[in-house]
Amino acid sequence: MIRSLIRPERARRGVRHLPMIAWLWILWVLLWGSTGAVVLIGGLLVAVGVVLAFPLPAVLPGAVPRPLRTVRALVHLLTDLVGSGAIVAWQVVRHGRNTSSAIIEVPLHVDSDLLITAVAELTTMTPGTLVAEIDRRRKRLYVHALPIRDLHDITHRRDQVQAAEGRVARAVGHRHSADQLGPEAGPPGTTPRRIRRRKP
Repeated sequence: MIRSLIRPERARRGVRHLPMIAWLWILWVLLWGSTGAVVLIGGLLVAVGVVLAFPLPAVLPGAVPRPLRTVRALVHLLTDLVGSGAIVAWQVVRHGRNTSSAIIEVPLHVDSDLLITAVAELTTMTPGTLVAEIDRRRKRLYVHALPIRDLHDITHRRDQVQAAEGRVARAVGHRHSADQLGPEAGPPGTTPRRIRRRKP
């Protein structure tokens, strides 16, 4: 009888630690910059080993990792790396130091330090974007982006970051709703701190 009660409890504890295992696994893959079988399997074993050796409270209470969503997020990341890299390279070749850039304010929906950090890391990894500042209290990222030619480009970049946020949240089964978003700093497309054109 006692054993039958202990086993479900252990199972529940294991499920609560799945978000941490998933996060460590994704972080391992991002640090190696590869999706080879050795990196994927090795990262999973390391993540499980770390969680077993250093048990911590649940990172995201109520979250349920979704493997398919996680794979989709990784595929989107690889696609963004290739596509954005090509665009930035072309702009540098074509315009050189005159490539225009801007710092864009991006409102976030999630309210978790872990997820906000993950979104910031993914954004910084994408060529042409760099997180310059994180406003944790107001749930805002300030992203330096290039090339930026007009308000359409600003809106497009903001949408890209928020789409990445949604993929990260769905990958760990975290609630992701527009109702969680605080008041906007201004109408869409009008929140960049500045737009500047680099001079030679």
